[in-house]
Amino acid sequence: MKKVINAILGVCVLAMLFVCWRSIRDDQDFNAEVAARENVVKARLIEIRSAEEAYKLQHEGEYCSDWSVLIDFVKNGKLPIVMKQGVLSDEQMDKGLTESKAAAIVNRGDAAEIAANGLQDFRRDTVWVPLQDSLYNYEGFVADSMRYIPFSQGDTFELIAVPNTTRSGSIIQVMECNAPDSSFLKGMGKQGKRLIYNRQEEAEAKGAFPGLKIGEAGNNWNNNAGNWE
Repeated sequence: MKKVINAILGVCVLAMLFVCWRSIRDDQDFNAEVAARENVVKARLIEIRSAEEAYKLQHEGEYCSDWSVLIDFVKNGKLPIVMKQGVLSDEQMDKGLTESKAAAIVNRGDAAEIAANGLQDFRRDTVWVPLQDSLYNYEGFVADSMRYIPFSQGDTFELIAVPNTTRSGSIIQVMECNAPDSSFLKGMGKQGKRLIYNRQEEAEAKGAFPGLKIGEAGNNWNNNAGNWE
């Protein structure tokens, strides 16, 4: 009888150990899935930031708040690339030559002036290349999908572009693009719902955004940094 009881106790211990191991493993798997989803969303936000910064350079310093316009810009826009030949020597720079001055001399085409400044082998030519090929030249990129938050079942990133007045009174253009936890953590069961709730409570206590985002449309402009950076 004692052996039977010991055997039953042994089985119970093994069962408890398995339950504990399974619980730990489930938590590890859950945390790994959360981290994996966050990394995909971060990568998408960085793609959006690249598009917005390129857009700003070509649109009088303004960001884009319209997804259709921004996606069209990514698909059909171009980027200026400066092709460089030759470098300025220390002696040339000591005489006051800069990249822009040297390029202006070469562009004027006066052979005597070019020779006098030692710029026979100096060239700065601007060529325009497709933006999508330049910024997103990797497998799997689809411009039309940029607006959608991964894992969200169709939710779109909130895209904000507004002028903002700094404390000194000057006006700057700012942008923000965000994805709430409640979108990209969908479908993760009770644990996911609990995590979303806890993160929202924590964010509200700190006055922070409950999710991932780049930029800042409020008064704390951050040069388009991600809130995880």
